[in-house]
Amino acid sequence: MKKTLKQLAAWLNEDMSAYDDTVVSGISIDTRTIQQGDLFVPFRGEHTNGHRYVTQAFEKGAGASLWQKDEPNPPDGIPLLFVDDPEIALQEMARAYRLEHKAKFIGITGSNGKTSTKDILAGTLAPFFKVQKTIGNFNNQLGLPITILQLDEDTEVAVLEMGMSGFGEIEFLTKLAQPHMTVITNIGEAHMQDLGSRAGIAQAKFEIIQGMQPEGLLFYDGDEPLLQELVAKEQHINAVAFGLEPDNLLYADHIHANANGSSFTTHGMIEGDFFISVLGKHQVKNTLIAMLISNQLGLNNEQIRTSLEHVVLTDMRMQQVQGTNGALFINDAYNAAPTSVKAAIQFIATSTIRPEKWLVLGDMLELGPDEQRFHEGLAEYINEQEIDYVCLFGARMTHLYEVLKEDFEADRLLYTEDDYTAIIEKLELANESSIVLLKGSRGMKLEKILQAFTS
Repeated sequence: MKKTLKQLAAWLNEDMSAYDDTVVSGISIDTRTIQQGDLFVPFRGEHTNGHRYVTQAFEKGAGASLWQKDEPNPPDGIPLLFVDDPEIALQEMARAYRLEHKAKFIGITGSNGKTSTKDILAGTLAPFFKVQKTIGNFNNQLGLPITILQLDEDTEVAVLEMGMSGFGEIEFLTKLAQPHMTVITNIGEAHMQDLGSRAGIAQAKFEIIQGMQPEGLLFYDGDEPLLQELVAKEQHINAVAFGLEPDNLLYADHIHANANGSSFTTHGMIEGDFFISVLGKHQVKNTLIAMLISNQLGLNNEQIRTSLEHVVLTDMRMQQVQGTNGALFINDAYNAAPTSVKAAIQFIATSTIRPEKWLVLGDMLELGPDEQRFHEGLAEYINEQEIDYVCLFGARMTHLYEVLKEDFEADRLLYTEDDYTAIIEKLELANESSIVLLKGSRGMKLEKILQAFTS
């Protein structure tokens, strides 16, 4: 975005008598990351007031700032745009910029895999289009408007991640972004405590169609019955199912992993053999989404195949890290819910990359009153004949420990509520023959364990 304050004022129906010609070229809500020429947006919260940092924002290069009208003592001599509510103003500016932008907008939601799908899609398209994507976790009612306003004017494809914790949030985001194509990666159990059931989660994710362009396309996990039912009720939308089952319009089979990534064969809308330098069947499903959207944007199979081979994911998504003890760590510790944990466990159990297999599992958070059942349920996927060592970390993992200790020998099973050191000491047994999965919710910070073997 590169706009004058006069143009921004017009978007917001506000008067701008001074500094009309001041140009801003981006958005920032944090003085620590502000860039030259940014428009600073101050918020008032329970514990801080962003208006206190407006002067500092200008010292660090801000071109202008919003200022809430009822906030006293605005500084003199600097470009300020006065608004009733900075958060609403931010969203309205994003709405206006979106309406005039010519890019293809793609909205991605789902219980798991949003960021991986975003990365795979953006990486596949990058050699052929100017692509921008959601940075980090800027995927909520503040992050999405910032992402839109940070788009260059000549961006051709905008890949937008949409997160939520309750009903109505995806509807708000999708109506703001008005995507040409939308994606629901899957339905898991995250936010069960807020949405009540997997059916509730599916309904909340399905809100993404409400802002989709009239002739838009929905790509959804066709292996999920809850989504099949919702799509069947909305016969007016164009929908494409992907997955691992043969009744999908695009499906994958013959999935094989090695130290470099995953090879697979696709059938249906795209036929052929492909490879991606990412591990796990669930990541192959995410790759199908990128292939479908790339196909819709005009790429042929060979272009897609070549791009996929060079895709790189954000850290802590099935990331391979060589440990100083010789072990190969699979760092998938960015987040965790039962669906994604089971998928990661199944990958390790069936992997032929290394013969000795370790699981380091941290608590799964935000699962509500059924959290004990969900943790105990992981035991079904952990076979003592396939997995050599299990290390469990966190208060909730005691439920899984109580089940596993019936089958695992004591020296192959470790539980600790909060002692990273105990797990690090156990992992000293891992070596060049070992593959080690790190998987847990973000709040468990399992990467602290990995740090002991990478420094």
